[in-house]
Amino acid sequence: MPTKLAITGAAAVAHAMRQINPDVVAAYPITPQTPIVEYFAQFVADGVVDTVMVPVESEHSAMSAVVGSAAAGARTMTATAANGLALMFEIVYIAASMRLPIVMPIVNRALSGPINIHGDHSDAYAVRDSGWIQLFSENSQEAYDMTIIATKLAEREEVLTPAMVNLDGFITSHGVEGVEILDDEVVRDFVGEWEAKYPLLDIDNPVTHGPLDLFDYYFEHHRQQQEGLKNAYKALPEVFAEYEKISGRKYDFLDLYRMEDAEYVMVVMNSAASTAKYVIDELREKGIKAGLVKPWVFTPFPKKEFLAALDGKKAVMVLDRAMSFGKEAPLYSLIKSALYDAKEKPLIGSYVYGLGGRDVTPEMLSIPFEDAIKGDLDPNEERYLGLKE
Repeated sequence: MPTKLAITGAAAVAHAMRQINPDVVAAYPITPQTPIVEYFAQFVADGVVDTVMVPVESEHSAMSAVVGSAAAGARTMTATAANGLALMFEIVYIAASMRLPIVMPIVNRALSGPINIHGDHSDAYAVRDSGWIQLFSENSQEAYDMTIIATKLAEREEVLTPAMVNLDGFITSHGVEGVEILDDEVVRDFVGEWEAKYPLLDIDNPVTHGPLDLFDYYFEHHRQQQEGLKNAYKALPEVFAEYEKISGRKYDFLDLYRMEDAEYVMVVMNSAASTAKYVIDELREKGIKAGLVKPWVFTPFPKKEFLAALDGKKAVMVLDRAMSFGKEAPLYSLIKSALYDAKEKPLIGSYVYGLGGRDVTPEMLSIPFEDAIKGDLDPNEERYLGLKE
């Protein structure tokens, strides 16, 4: 029977890791990710997992260690946040290029500078083109579920692509809420035993890992990475359906909230979606047809699903918890591009909110709806919610 626990998002992720029972975890602590590896290190010390825990001197070394162990044939995991992810940057791309199914929870935190330890999505967006699968979670339950789902997806033979599971720093990672933990054996049966297809240590079938790749094959290898992510897109519905069978929780590319007859639609990721749902319920009581689209999957980008959800709506307000300096915000630019193929193009507007962990209030998230109802949306203007004048 599943067990309901009052735990933090960090603890929920650590429990998922415990049940997955990876061969190797290499990690370096960084706020607000630190509790994940602290909890997991305790599981290692208590002997409840078979994992080799590798404490390293930096995040660059952590990613290097999991790349090496994954290439050797081990199921590997790590976790990080913000500047730690930035320090990993070189090896993050190498992990994807080597098609190693590493799973890495990212506790989203603002990238420096100025230095800030609180949550936004600048770290996740900074590696959006790295070749990793990127899943997002609104709350601790979703962070737990997505960690398990990511492992199953990344290790599929036609995918073999590393995966990140994003959860908001402090709001989710340190907030205590009810989380349903599945039975250990149920999770282990779901993810199965990992058997690497081309392990470095298989001396009877020698292969090359991480070679110098010049103009002769570099292009072709990147094309294969693209195929891996296309295959991840195709595999996700099946993995979600399998997970629903063991958990009762239904996931998809997008979480659609009160969208059946919605005219004014907000698009927002992670924890702010909870506040948005509250605002939408309030607007519905006033007779305003408001709805929410929350992406669970960012990479591979679900363009077809966004089109199906947003085509023909009166207005779409896209909220980004990060900026792209000198250009449009990341999520907004992708959705705006996707709507090029819409038959009935809605009004669309871009809003940036919550940078550096600034509080997100219902009053703040009401503003885009007010603008949309007045028809006051400009697709070429980036607006800022909660900005001090």
